[in-house]
Amino acid sequence: MGKAWNSQLITRHHHSSLVGMIHHLYIRNYAVIDELDLDFGPGLNLLTGETGSGKSVIVDAIGIALGERTDSDAVRTGADKAVVEAVIGVEDSPEVLRILDDAGISPEDGRIMVSREVQATGKSQCRINGRVSTVSLLKEITDHLVDTHGQHEHQFLLHSERHIDVLDAWCGPEADTRREQVAAGYSELRRLQAELKQLKDDERDRARMLDLYQFQADEIAAAKLTPGEEDELLADRTRLAGAEKLSAGASAAFELLGERSGEGCALDGLREAVGTLQSIGDLDDRLGPMVESLQSALYNIEDAVRELRSYRDGIEFNPERLSDVEERLDLIRNLKRKYGESIEEILKYGESLQSKLQTLTNSEDRALELESAIESASHEAISAAESLSELRRQGGQTFANAVVRELTGLNMPHAVFECRQERKDLDYSGIDRVEFLISANPGEPPRPLARIASGGEMSRIMLAIKSATAAVASIPTMVFDEIDVGVGGRTAEVIGERLANLAKGSQVLCITHLPQIASLSGNHFCIEKRLLEDRTVVRVRQLSDEERVAELSRMLGGAKPSDTAVLHAREMLGIEEEHFELKP
Repeated sequence: MGKAWNSQLITRHHHSSLVGMIHHLYIRNYAVIDELDLDFGPGLNLLTGETGSGKSVIVDAIGIALGERTDSDAVRTGADKAVVEAVIGVEDSPEVLRILDDAGISPEDGRIMVSREVQATGKSQCRINGRVSTVSLLKEITDHLVDTHGQHEHQFLLHSERHIDVLDAWCGPEADTRREQVAAGYSELRRLQAELKQLKDDERDRARMLDLYQFQADEIAAAKLTPGEEDELLADRTRLAGAEKLSAGASAAFELLGERSGEGCALDGLREAVGTLQSIGDLDDRLGPMVESLQSALYNIEDAVRELRSYRDGIEFNPERLSDVEERLDLIRNLKRKYGESIEEILKYGESLQSKLQTLTNSEDRALELESAIESASHEAISAAESLSELRRQGGQTFANAVVRELTGLNMPHAVFECRQERKDLDYSGIDRVEFLISANPGEPPRPLARIASGGEMSRIMLAIKSATAAVASIPTMVFDEIDVGVGGRTAEVIGERLANLAKGSQVLCITHLPQIASLSGNHFCIEKRLLEDRTVVRVRQLSDEERVAELSRMLGGAKPSDTAVLHAREMLGIEEEHFELKP
């Protein structure tokens, strides 16, 4: 037990098919508990023990098995980890079976085993049927199966903001659906409102950016840049700046080649050489190729001379043009400094400005769209909230009537219970503010629960609400940790009767310190603290009839109960004296 998933753990505890019933609980190294192995049955399961014996620790462990939060403080001192496991019935819960199926988990014999391990280092692990799972999935499953009422849970009744959740639980799945619709609608409304607010808050910045982007776009457009333009301008600047040198060089070359004043030019010398060789070409065939080469050179030089003359004559001496080129290059350098490393990047940035300008220019149109969308979303959300409000109004009356009936059965025959519903601004829960009011005595007007001083009354109100909601929610298992706090006498009896009535349709696990409740028919477990090898340990044992007499006698008369307490205990249990003698 307490190790790997084992199907025998399921089949071993097969005494009831009650859905949601906690069949088995195993605890190891949790708080003051070294190891506990408990089998619970259907109906009423009673846990008693002296103050500080560890009763509430068991309820806390059950909570951990059901997916409640925990930390390394839960690990027993000296242990490396705490382990809590539970076997829970699920076979008759379609919703739970759907959740399990979606998660790829198959129950075995209509049960699942859930396991939580908490390391002393703070790490924890959750498993369902041996498969690693998330705590959120475990909680989603067990929320449909088990309802736990801790010692101080009645305090939630003092917080009126939580009353709306109780009412919605009473109203059932339809309230859940409508509340989800309201929450979704309100969320969308808030998103649209936030976007519109952002637009309006940024209006001044938007105007500044619009002017900046427009100036930049105009500056780039006015430059009329073309790709490759800068390279051409740089080449033009070099030529214009060197016009005199170019002209002098071209003229000198031209004179050397074909127009040398007073001297034979290269072209004339080449012509004369070609003519001379041609005149003697008949004398030696080897001169033919030379003549051809020189003739070809002659033609090329003649072409070069013509081109050189044209180039020389076309050289531009234009200081104004040079100034224009320099100015254009300065403009490009300035644009590059602001918008990109090249003309191509500047043009790309200019294109991006158009998109930004369009967005800013269209912001007014977007604001109008948002205002229209907000009006529509607000109408839809409020419509859904009003529908939910009407459902609450109808459910509030039936809920109040159901709680009054439960309170009457809990010895508060004159109690008046109201579910006050007032309108508020729309939020995720709707347009309702819900608060429970009660009058416990005739002639007194109903007042908020927070103004009730009696712990006994608060316990009964809590039990009445639990009983009423259990009837409509079909909660398979309910856990009560000292629901009887602050009560006694006849009130304790009627609380016991109500718990017994709940146990007819649900499994009830109840920790109690009152003999009136401990005497009810059911499985009775006694929780004790012992010293074992100088360490405190907790032990739990299921009591026989004789042991129940002893436990009730202790609860009635203290550590050394009197004969009267023993007789009273027997009477409460309906056990005749001759059946056995009480062991010391």
